[in-house]
Amino acid sequence: MKLLIIGCGGVAQVAIKKCCQADDVFTEIMIASRTKSKCDKVAEEMKNKTSAKLFTAQVDAEKVDELCALIKSFNPAAVLNVALPYQDLTIMEACLQCKVDYIDTANYECEDTDDPVWRKNYEKRVKEKGFTAYFDYSYQWDYFEKFKKAGICALLGTGFDPGVTQVFSAYAQKHYFDTIENIDILDCNGGDHGYAFATNFNPEINLREVSANGSYWQDGKWIETKPLEIKREYDFDGVGKKDMYLLHHEEIESLAKNIKGVKRIRFFMTFGKSYIDHMNCLKDVGMLSTQPVNFEGRDIVPIQFLKTLLPDPATLGARTKGKTNIGCIFTGYKDGKKKSVYIYNVCDHQECYKEVGSQAISYTTGVPAMIGAMLVVKGIWKKAGVYNAEEFDPDPYMEALNKYGLPWKVEEDPVLVD
Repeated sequence: MKLLIIGCGGVAQVAIKKCCQADDVFTEIMIASRTKSKCDKVAEEMKNKTSAKLFTAQVDAEKVDELCALIKSFNPAAVLNVALPYQDLTIMEACLQCKVDYIDTANYECEDTDDPVWRKNYEKRVKEKGFTAYFDYSYQWDYFEKFKKAGICALLGTGFDPGVTQVFSAYAQKHYFDTIENIDILDCNGGDHGYAFATNFNPEINLREVSANGSYWQDGKWIETKPLEIKREYDFDGVGKKDMYLLHHEEIESLAKNIKGVKRIRFFMTFGKSYIDHMNCLKDVGMLSTQPVNFEGRDIVPIQFLKTLLPDPATLGARTKGKTNIGCIFTGYKDGKKKSVYIYNVCDHQECYKEVGSQAISYTTGVPAMIGAMLVVKGIWKKAGVYNAEEFDPDPYMEALNKYGLPWKVEEDPVLVD
């Protein structure tokens, strides 16, 4: 099978290396990015560690014509998008025109939120959905009929969250519950990189997400909160007690649609006081703004400039110690009796670095990206249209998580989040 991978950042490099491990599936891999030298470096590193044939190319993922030319020249079985969420729609459009399957790890976000066409569409969606987050799945779900007519599959959001958390939900629904009423998604990073302030994935995406309003799903509607308004403490296996905060996250929207009977879905992520203090200070002085400002005759976007000053997440692996714990707490009913289950993974930053030269945040996203691509190209997860991870049989995915480095645990009757 041929796989075209677009992107060569921290997550992409993990996905590439894991695809190289699965060389019984991916026999030829094309790595393409705006910066070809990054692709060449990874290909050179892996060429004696895999039987897969590696190729590299330069491509602008925001230009459909360039993407189509690359797809047609390489003729892959599927395209794995591990570039920026800003580029999801152009890559989907290229896959549609070339009739090739599409996989990504995060839903579409608009980079230019001042664009009048996008702004009009956004305001309409805010009224319909009841939350003000600038990212949601609807832009990609709009492609369903087109992908179905073309006979190709789009698998959205096969990272960890979104991605694995949705597979955990499907697995819980299939094996542990007759009805799931509540889902709490908990994302805990107990790692320490030693910097005063750094983000564990793309700073621009990370800071926009965390500083935005939170929201959760309850009784058929969205309830919106102020940024970091809701705080809880939880004692995480392998990590210990951590403060966590409620955020808006895209898989809530998908799970609310696909997990029948669910009454409440929340997403929590852990942050230390230093991170929050730094972020709030940067927000207060305008450094998280996405609107251009003029500096000495040149327009710059503050958050993009800030990104150049912060440590590259891809360089954090060597210095990050500690573990992550990411999973879902489910409550519901089985055979008429109330029950609760926690399905989760604990991942060690240093072990990830030993294997693929990455910290655990990139690892826990890059491994599921490979697994999703593998299931699509093997035809195990394949049907025409646009789908999220919980819409397929979870068992093959869960088996692959154990095989490829993200073993999961099941705890019955866990401590619940109030």
